[in-house]
Amino acid sequence: MRDRRCSGFSLIEVMIVVVIIGILAALAYPTLEGYLQRTRQTEARTNLSALYTAQKIYFATNRTYASSFDDLDVQFETGGDVVYSYTLTATATSFVATATGNLDDDAALDTWSIDQGKTLRNTVNDLTAE
Repeated sequence: MRDRRCSGFSLIEVMIVVVIIGILAALAYPTLEGYLQRTRQTEARTNLSALYTAQKIYFATNRTYASSFDDLDVQFETGGDVVYSYTLTATATSFVATATGNLDDDAALDTWSIDQGKTLRNTVNDLTAE
């Protein structure tokens, strides 16, 4: 009879690798969550800049600012992973567009706004608020 030697990994070796991967994933998750939250803030800033551009085009054509998103023909993604909601207040000579969202499931809401002077403000930063 032949002597067969099976080569491979033992169950203990495989379990050690699984534990190491679990530890590395647990260490990486908080950093990843921070990156995702900052990415969502960038999305809000980009959308507000698009609203600013749409308002300026509307103003150049109509000599007044639009008071609704329908007038601007601007649409935002809805459902799924959408975090921010947008509001628009306008008069004939000024406007303020606001993005509000909760990035980390606490009481503070991340709030960004832009006005007719292209002043972009983060009035409440959900990442640093408690």
